Amino acid sequence: MSRESITYFGAGPAGLPTTVLETVAAALVNYKSLGLGIAEISHRSKDAEEILNSCKKDLRTYLGVPDEFEVLFMQGGGTGQFSATIYEFVSLWVERRRKAIAEKKKDEEEVQRELEKEVEELKIDYLVTGGWSLKASQEAARLVGDEHVNIVTDARKINGGKFGKIPEEEDWKISKNAAMVYYCDNETVDGVEFPTFPAILKNGGGEDEPLVVADMSSNILSRPIPFEQFSAVFFGAQKNLGCAGLTVVIIKRCLLAPTAGRADPKIMRKLGLPIGPIALSYDIVSKNNSLYNTLSITDVFLAGQVLKKALNTFGEERVGGQMKVSGEKAEKIYGVLDKRSERYSVVANKGARSRMNICFRILDDEGKVSEELEAKFVKDAAAEGLTGLKGHRSVGGIRASNYNSVSFEGATKLAEFLEQF
Repeated sequence: MSRESITYFGAGPAGLPTTVLETVAAALVNYKSLGLGIAEISHRSKDAEEILNSCKKDLRTYLGVPDEFEVLFMQGGGTGQFSATIYEFVSLWVERRRKAIAEKKKDEEEVQRELEKEVEELKIDYLVTGGWSLKASQEAARLVGDEHVNIVTDARKINGGKFGKIPEEEDWKISKNAAMVYYCDNETVDGVEFPTFPAILKNGGGEDEPLVVADMSSNILSRPIPFEQFSAVFFGAQKNLGCAGLTVVIIKRCLLAPTAGRADPKIMRKLGLPIGPIALSYDIVSKNNSLYNTLSITDVFLAGQVLKKALNTFGEERVGGQMKVSGEKAEKIYGVLDKRSERYSVVANKGARSRMNICFRILDDEGKVSEELEAKFVKDAAAEGLTGLKGHRSVGGIRASNYNSVSFEGATKLAEFLEQF
């Protein structure tokens, strides 16, 4: 099949605009007539710096990132950030408490003893609404111990042991003075997305209010972000921004040096708390304009081209324009799934349905899930140029990932196939 004849619904890496790939392909061979490909130029060169700064600028413009936030380009994916956020925000939590104690007590040993008592109350909060937030909480337990991890809510408890719903906020158990409150804005495996920012987490940005961190790997660039409510957001590039290998962190500048310090590694060791690798240090990455270690400039260039195309497509609407298109595509597909409820069963509850990852099961004539029909669906759809529809290996079923690269025409074609199957 030709590239033009298929619509790819894979969950990630996602499809990319053909024009972007053609631009990157040419740059890989000879960038700006340098005689070198973009993968060969030094990450310290002026050309690399221009690519990096241009990409940051366009990302800020497209998402409307406020000046009080820093944009960091890193590596390690969302999974790397499961660890980085713990290293960073636990260290920040410890240092804040050490300073508060040191203002009252001058003896270092006494400060250490008081700090040890404080650490006994350390909590990191996790909203577990799908496979990725579950993995994030498990990484926290691995690094700091179960006793320091608070599961604010576990969606499986209200859905027969499976993910697919977001529990009511009135039932959430949020810790007082947690080092961080984490949630995954969109769960790719289970097709669950927070429709809006959780009201219970809204704050005025005070030092004693929760530091809210969100993983937006699979719905980034698809709707506006209320940055005023977040301390940080992070995302892998491989869904809507670019290719695997680039990870972006957008963090409040007031949480970076020199405004906010991290605890001395010697103190962290005495407290039995983990010390992160220097490549995951937000301060270090920020001070070095994301170039402390060798960053893949090719990945940044590709992401930059995706952003330029998006800005050109949506103009002044920017991400708001993409939000409209994403919603229309999702409605088209969900509309058929709901209409033919005798054949299809959507995994996620209506109030928690993802616009990006549409997960469903196929039912036989007796109303039971049929893996045989699901295999036929994937095969027949592929013959029609609708590819990448097989569900995640851990849950099965069908998953249509409605990322930004999927056109409205492609979504319509899938809806028509759903009507006929």
